[in-house]
Amino acid sequence: MEKSDGRAKIEWASAHMPLRSQLKEELAAEQPFRGMRIAMSIHLEAKTACLAILLRDAGAEVWVTGSNPLSTQDDVAEALAEEDRIFVRARHGVSDAEYSEHLHAVLAPEPEMILDDGGDLVEILHKEAPREILGGCEETTTGVARLRAHAETLRFPMFAVNDARMKYLFDNRYGTGQSTWDAILRSTNLLIAGKDVLVAGYGWCGRGIAMRARGLGARVTVTEIDPIRAIEALMDGFAVAPVCEAIRIADFVVTATGCEDVVSEEALREAKDGVVLSNAGHFNVEVNLEALRRMARSERTVRGGVVEYALEDGRLLYVLGEGRLVNLALGDGHPVEIMDISFAVQALTLRHLVRSGPLAPGLYPVPPEIDERVARMKLETLGVGIDTLTDAQRAYLGLER
Repeated sequence: MEKSDGRAKIEWASAHMPLRSQLKEELAAEQPFRGMRIAMSIHLEAKTACLAILLRDAGAEVWVTGSNPLSTQDDVAEALAEEDRIFVRARHGVSDAEYSEHLHAVLAPEPEMILDDGGDLVEILHKEAPREILGGCEETTTGVARLRAHAETLRFPMFAVNDARMKYLFDNRYGTGQSTWDAILRSTNLLIAGKDVLVAGYGWCGRGIAMRARGLGARVTVTEIDPIRAIEALMDGFAVAPVCEAIRIADFVVTATGCEDVVSEEALREAKDGVVLSNAGHFNVEVNLEALRRMARSERTVRGGVVEYALEDGRLLYVLGEGRLVNLALGDGHPVEIMDISFAVQALTLRHLVRSGPLAPGLYPVPPEIDERVARMKLETLGVGIDTLTDAQRAYLGLER
């Protein structure tokens, strides 16, 4: 097999990102970020490299690091670092100390804006290195949850890109659904059809994971803490049960909650022999690995990214990607066309931030006109037309002309 070529990966992704191509022409002419520095903490692979290049072409100096120790693709990072006015501080498999060092490194040039994935840059800017910045964007469910928990104490404006309809309806659902199972299939080489799958969490990510598992022929059970979402899962045709009950028959478990200790020590004691445990949430806290290591009499790596834990009672439990975000720790992340949509929202939101002038600190929604514009751009690239309201219909609905 030929050695991977980061430059070729970036070119492949770029060729399948028509929204980025449209925005590149527009933003390169406008130069909305001229003379500005943008710091990015993001899963560093080919698609995100394309976003960094887009922001650079729009005038920015871009500083990039990873948002997960296992999601950086070194060949892509090396190729991106060769670009003018793009500075990369990331490497696959870094220690916690190195990960923190890289986050601080991209903030050292005192960027005017940040693009965060999970909230680590925001946390540093608030706790360790408070400084005035124009603002930024957060693209993940976990990151927005962290922002919302501290919204009243934010020192600068942040836009909740994850809450934009053109993000969560597609990226979270279809992107996570496909990429999670892609990574599980690659890493295990196991059949999904006819198996029992437990999906923890029925948010937009969980919905996509459950939908794709059913499409692969699995019997799917969902676990939830929200009674309304539990009813939704039932009416979507899935079984619903508590974790400790459902894990007794589960061949695969995928967590997607953003919460810690979802697969608890209690649940691990109930787990089926041979179960494959994986996580599609941002941080590696959803499967209680500390408890699993205490319970195990031995552990060994049986495939790349697959660790077997042998318990005292003879059961074997398997963990994928160290319990980290499986679709990026053991795969390439979301499909290119999906991230083309999300990154279009990101780029236009950052431009909106610049155009809006200084905003008061706080958490802001993505303007609905950005959502609509990205949707219309996407339909255009697909060659799909839709109807529009007539003046009479607008009057009937009480809409402005």
